[in-house]
Amino acid sequence: MKVFALALMLSCAALPCAAQLVDVQHPDQQQPTNGQQPGAQPTQPQEAAPAAVSSAQQVIQQISTGQFDKVEAQYNARLTAALQPGKLAQAWASLLEQAGSFDSVASVRSGKVQSYDVVILVCKFQKGLIDAQIAFDVEGKIAGLRFTGHQTPVPAWVEPAYAKPDSFSEQPLTLVNGTFELPGTLTMPKGDGPFPAAVLIAGSGPHDEDETIGPNKVLKDLAWGLASRGVAVFRYTKRTQKYGEKSNTDPAKLTVDDETVSDARAAVALLAKQQKIDARHIYIVGHSLGAYVAPRIATGDTEIAGIVMLAANTRPMEQLLVDEIRYLINLGGPSQPPTADEQKQLAAVEDSEKKIQSPNLKPGDTVQVLGGTMPASYWLDLRYYHPVEVAKALRIPVLILQGGRDFQVPPDSNFAEWKSGLAGRPNVEFKLYPNLNHLFIAGTGPSLPKEYDTPGHLDEPVVVDIAAWISAGGKLPPQAAADGAN
Repeated sequence: MKVFALALMLSCAALPCAAQLVDVQHPDQQQPTNGQQPGAQPTQPQEAAPAAVSSAQQVIQQISTGQFDKVEAQYNARLTAALQPGKLAQAWASLLEQAGSFDSVASVRSGKVQSYDVVILVCKFQKGLIDAQIAFDVEGKIAGLRFTGHQTPVPAWVEPAYAKPDSFSEQPLTLVNGTFELPGTLTMPKGDGPFPAAVLIAGSGPHDEDETIGPNKVLKDLAWGLASRGVAVFRYTKRTQKYGEKSNTDPAKLTVDDETVSDARAAVALLAKQQKIDARHIYIVGHSLGAYVAPRIATGDTEIAGIVMLAANTRPMEQLLVDEIRYLINLGGPSQPPTADEQKQLAAVEDSEKKIQSPNLKPGDTVQVLGGTMPASYWLDLRYYHPVEVAKALRIPVLILQGGRDFQVPPDSNFAEWKSGLAGRPNVEFKLYPNLNHLFIAGTGPSLPKEYDTPGHLDEPVVVDIAAWISAGGKLPPQAAADGAN
């Protein structure tokens, strides 16, 4: 079951992203995600409605006894439109083939994701545990349903060794952009300042301000590491995490500007108004999608002094997804060829790629991507975005960083294209870290998705290099630059 979670995902069509359900925890297990100091009052996670838990248990009972029509009758309108009758029965049959016969529900936990009640039932099968994740909308209808490999409770985040909490303080800072309000945290070095500063931009998906992925908090690591080295940092919850499909007042017109770009520019403007901030030296530090669109964010914004791009793709996202699935299903080599389900999964993402790139795609259309539904507006907007060409027009300092073990943004294509496209430009520097994965966490051998479930930290040399680059006004120290010259 190499790509079990991908192959057996049914749909989260009513949600803005299929990943929406992955990190739901029981409130007594969830750690604060806003980096508040002791004594602050963190926002408490909300419980799902008790009726949702009861409904979820009934749904599993109906599925396990073959009453698929009763479950399908509970779908909301969007899920009904996304899933043809009989799809649930097919997915359940495939699950039984891989996991063995169904036994019982071992445990249940629940929580709130935006306006949805999300229930996760840990189900015992003949060959192991499977998580059934069911989302209910405000009317009690099923808005999303998926089966994934069982996720053990997420370990609490522990500060990295390179962080020096005594050297900085944190305070809540809300980002207001039009009608949207996003909770965030300002991490400020102690002292009189003024301090150079960074706005952190998360990758794709509805991330919290820490970019929490399993037990790892990529942006919190970076914020604490930079603040320990004299750089102020502002990070905030992504709009799609708080507002979901309502991140644009018209969900059919959602673009990456709504998801990321507009809020990033507003964050820079907000940070520039804070006391002890050197408004002439505010930098964008983007990861993954946040790095991909960093050149767009910086274009025309005179308050941005430079950009740092971690794991920035040059290729369109739909192509990256196809490459990623191919990588995953071929991990076993010739001795472990792709299963029928894995081949179907690859065919599905290849079909999504064709639809996204089709000249017939038009505003108002939708595209199924890994079981989730996204508006055509999102893809049509990015169709004409060429990050290397946009970066060429920038005159501000640019630092492009890449992990050598990144299977999501492979360096052989993307990092190489950045280097060739921007070669010889005095305002651009590059650095490759051979042993780091997509999260810039160290490891060995081929990178695997399960690494993301293992506690780790953003590698210290990355923090040191970014802090030094920002402190020097957008220039790597000679030794650090030499280390990344290959």
